[in-house]
Formats: sequence, structure tokens, C-alpha cells
Amino acid sequence: MTLPRIAVDAMGGDEGVRVMVEGAALARRRHEEFKFLLVGDEKRIAAALDNHPGMRGASEILHCDDVVGGDELPSRAMRRAKTTSMGLAVNAVKTGEAGAAVSAGNTGALMAMSKIALRTLPGIDRPALAAIMPTLQAHDVVMLDLGANTEADARNLVQFAVMGAAYSRIVNGFERPVVRLLNIGTEEIKGTEELRGAAAMLTAASAGGGLALDFDGFVESDKINRGETHVVVTDGFSGNIALKAIEGSARFVTDLLRQAFTSSLRSKIGFLVSRPATELLKHHLDPNNHNGAVFLGLNGVVVKSHGSANAKGVANAVAVAARLLENKLTERIAHDLAELGQDALGRNGKGRASGDGEVAL
Repeated sequence: MTLPRIAVDAMGGDEGVRVMVEGAALARRRHEEFKFLLVGDEKRIAAALDNHPGMRGASEILHCDDVVGGDELPSRAMRRAKTTSMGLAVNAVKTGEAGAAVSAGNTGALMAMSKIALRTLPGIDRPALAAIMPTLQAHDVVMLDLGANTEADARNLVQFAVMGAAYSRIVNGFERPVVRLLNIGTEEIKGTEELRGAAAMLTAASAGGGLALDFDGFVESDKINRGETHVVVTDGFSGNIALKAIEGSARFVTDLLRQAFTSSLRSKIGFLVSRPATELLKHHLDPNNHNGAVFLGLNGVVVKSHGSANAKGVANAVAVAARLLENKLTERIAHDLAELGQDALGRNGKGRASGDGEVAL
């Protein structure tokens, strides 16, 4: 299948051009059909391409020397959407010059630019930020929202569930992913009014066969990575906190093991004996192996790479974008929403949550 080219914000991320170009080149070595629109400073991109000659015939450079700052307010960045590498990468998706955009820049600014430029799909009130995380099982877990919306009402949460299930069917191959709402307990009486309302809607829709998912109530945060759930749905505030707690715990475990294995000669010998197991653990906990969060619900594919991702992480983010294009993610979401119907979401009101704050990853 011939894929549309992918627009890469070459200026975003902690290390900028070098890592973004190296990551794109690594992705292309794995998938020779990938083509790119590299957006950023032409001289710096051209210099980086000198180290990856195989990329030249597969890439076009769109010159731009204006960059969105990592701590820049989204409202300020929005005013420079037509002059920044991030804004031009997203706009390339809008105009059809690219099929998807990948950026490691400011999350809030990327969300705002993407929402304004691409708009949401019919039936979607708010886009959500989704990512995959490792589990104890052979499959990953999809979690959303991870920071696009600080608050979400019941209708928003149902839409997130539909989008997350469509994403899970692509990345994990489940025909009917198991979906649960993140809560402080699994009992039906637990949680906020919004959570209980969303649970009631999803229970009715899932039982009636109107959704391509199996809703199975609530899940607590300590069970997210057990692999018992395929999709975990929450608001962006709780989701971002949960994500960073999981990432922090992973770093804590790896640092603790490093200290333990270097504390004495006996420990170092023990490390050599157990090295295959520790390398497997290191690979499983490395965030670069699961890099590439997706803004679901837009009229186009936009993937957020972690700002500190290395070339391997960027390559994975590019691969995520390509996979979503190949499997027509936006069309799947639109189809599932149409199957669900507006009656299942409630006719009264548009379900707008109060507050549009972004929580940067």
C-alpha cells in the first residue's frame, strides 16, 4: 500500500533536528515506503540528512526557522501557527500535503493547533490524547485522555471509549476490546456523577450491540498494567497524573535495580548471572518502545512524540502515524460513532465539559 507522506516537525523535542531526522531515517530503514515532509530550518535539516543519504530521495524540506517553545502558552503559540515548524506540519495535514503529522514539541500548543486546523470529527465534542502502555500480557493497553482535557463529562467519556476501542482494534487486533473507566473503586456506587453516568451509557450501548467494544465497568489505577483491560478511559487531569505515576514507578524500579547490582562485588556477579532477565525488564520499561501518543477525534492524524525521546522513540512515533493511516483510524471512529447513534449519548446538551486547559506530558 502506498502511504501518504508524514510531516515531521524537525524542530520539536529536547534535541530537535538531529534526533527527529535520525528517528525518521530509522523508521524508513524498517519501512522503505515511508516518505517525509521535514519542517524546520533548511540548513540544519540538510546537514542532518548528510548522515542519512537514503533519506534524501524520500524527503522534502519545508523551510521554517520559527519554533514553539517548550513552556510557551498554547494561546501564544496559536498566534504563530502559520510561521512555526509545528504549525506548518499540522497545516500540511489540513491541506493534504501530508497524511499525518509527528511532533515532539509543546503538547498543549500541538493540541490547540491541531484542533483549530483539523477540527473534530462529526459526533466528537472534544479530541483526546491516547497512548499505549505495556502490560503483563502479550498486548498493550490503550489509555485516554492523557492531558487534552482537564475535565470531561459523561458524554465526553463515552466518546473517548469509542475512540479508544477503535485505536485498540488497530494496535492490538481485538475485535471487541474490553473497556473500563478509571475510578477509585470497582463498585457501581463509586466515583463522580460523570463516571457513573458514562458507565450507564456504555453499559446500555454495549449490551445492545451498538458498540464494537465490551464495557466492563471500572478499573483502579493499580490494575492498569495488569493486562485485564484493553482500553482505560478517564479525563485528562486524572489520566496525566496516572501516566506520570506509572512512568515514575518504572524509573524508580530501574534505578533501584541499578543501585542494588552495583552495591558490592557479590551484587555485580549476581547482575552478570541475571543480565538476560534485567535486559528484558529494561526493554519492557523503556518508554521509547511505546512512544507515540495520538490525538483521537480529529479530521486527520497527529502523533505526539515524547520530548525526551531518542531516535528509536521517534521512529516508533512515525510508525504509529503510518499504521493509523494504513488502517484508516479516522474512518473507523466516524463509523463507530454513526453505529452508536446520538440517542445513546443523550439528546439534551452537547456534553461540553467546563475548561479547556491542556496538561503537557
